[in-house]
Amino acid sequence: LSPSDDLSKVRDIMMSKHIHHVPIVENNKLVGMITAWDMFKLGKSTAELAQVKLADVMTSKIAALEPDQHIGAAAEILMEHLFHAVPIVNDNRELLGIVTTYDLLKYEYGKEYPDDLTKYVNDNM
Repeated sequence: LSPSDDLSKVRDIMMSKHIHHVPIVENNKLVGMITAWDMFKLGKSTAELAQVKLADVMTSKIAALEPDQHIGAAAEILMEHLFHAVPIVNDNRELLGIVTTYDLLKYEYGKEYPDDLTKYVNDNM
């Protein structure tokens, strides 16, 4: 999304994709981020969200990493700043992706339990 879009678009994306963070991009460059918490704390109704431009509420000071950083750098940013997502950008600040706390959990889980554990889950559920 771009800074000129409204919060109703963010809400639609978050609801349909089951995500909590949406990057805001202008001229292919990351310029902000909107989170579910950002929307919640406004206390606006669904109808009122269409009246709020992203530029007015997005977080524009964003910690970001480059793609060659180690996963530990992402974990450090998330833990030290209590963030739940960190964007990945190139030298031109173009958005390449986002690493979330869920991504880190999934990564570590895959290292700890590389085998398919589905058979155990189904037997015990």
